Amino acid sequence: MYHLTIKTHFAAAHRLVNYQGDCENLHGHNWNVEVTVSARELDTAGLGIDFKILKRHTKELLGELDHKYLNDLPAFSQISPSSEQIAASSSTA
Repeated sequence: MYHLTIKTHFAAAHRLVNYQGDCENLHGHNWNVEVTVSARELDTAGLGIDFKILKRHTKELLGELDHKYLNDLPAFSQISPSSEQIAASSSTA
């Protein structure tokens, strides 16, 4: 099994719902993101995935979050945009 990881970041604002504390108020973060993909086999060039492709897909996904108010996004209309929920919703995209 081969594992490839890229690291990147995005910035966004949110407020936690049903949270008793300062994070219930509007605030922002700079999130660090690690994306890891696995491949069972390599292609004829010896790659599991081209880093350019992985970076492009990651940039597209994070473009939906970067510099946004996360609470307004459809993915968080029924759930609080906690770091855990952001990771869960992004892993299924």
